[in-house]
Amino acid sequence: MNTQSKEYSIHLENESQDAAIEQLSANAFGPGRFAKSAFRLREGVTHEAGLSFVALVGDEIIGSVRQTRIMIDGLEALVLGPLVVVPGVKSRGIGAALMERSMEAAKAGTHALVILVGDEPYYARFGFSQVPRGQINLPGPADPARILCCELVPGSLQKYHGTAERIIGN
Repeated sequence: MNTQSKEYSIHLENESQDAAIEQLSANAFGPGRFAKSAFRLREGVTHEAGLSFVALVGDEIIGSVRQTRIMIDGLEALVLGPLVVVPGVKSRGIGAALMERSMEAAKAGTHALVILVGDEPYYARFGFSQVPRGQINLPGPADPARILCCELVPGSLQKYHGTAERIIGN
């Protein structure tokens, strides 16, 4: 299913868009992104195609969101990110539309929990809240106040304790 507005449309990401999405992230976050904990969880791991979306104007990618499977102490979860929108079109609801589509897709699946590193005031409207300090750790530096989660299955957070890890061979 595609979401359309007068300005842009949202579609499932496809493999042919990978290089353009990587460039979009590089432009938005720069080389410092490689040191971030959330990047370390995604590094070398294939994201979930059915949960990753692009915003397009014609054929031009103006935004992207991805989700990737991870493990937290033996339990599968998802890490959301990066969420990125081209600077010239920010504040038009594109990021929110991408988030809504990606989270709807995650809720429709068998996933129980999504985590991300971000600003709670922005992500709270999508069901994210702060993970209790120390309950879930990331493989690198991260401000504990910015480690957020969304329970896709009510009460699922209580099962997750430990360090989030990549799923190699994903």
